[in-house]
Amino acid sequence: MSPRENLTPVKRKTRQTKTESKKGIFIVERRRQPRYNIELPLDYCIEREDRYGGVAANASKGGLLVYLPEAIVVGTLLKIEILFAKGLELSSIKAIAKVVWADLPPKEIWGEYRYGVEFQSFQKGDFQKLRRLLKELGKTHH
Repeated sequence: MSPRENLTPVKRKTRQTKTESKKGIFIVERRRQPRYNIELPLDYCIEREDRYGGVAANASKGGLLVYLPEAIVVGTLLKIEILFAKGLELSSIKAIAKVVWADLPPKEIWGEYRYGVEFQSFQKGDFQKLRRLLKELGKTHH
């Protein structure tokens, strides 16, 4: 990846809300951004280690659900590159993402571990690529 000056930080909105106790079952969607189902290959590495392959299963402007072939500790920063086709060309989105949750056992279907990662920063111009990709996915899913 490029030096740090080419990274664009992710801005997050913070909310403070009061919650009141009520009777009954109420499920609250905690995500701030809509999720789009995808199945895109991604490469990742931890610090300066070798690159590995994984799969991004869903995406939002804030993060990804990914399947990776190894156990990774929550809080670990990953350098990721999401690969996708743009017309007849291969394009990619490069970012730094933080593992924010992990399923303990590997999923047998994928043979890999499942993680939620939150974007920390993007290579210059790649956040706009992500927004365009998600916008296109939104059009095809409605």
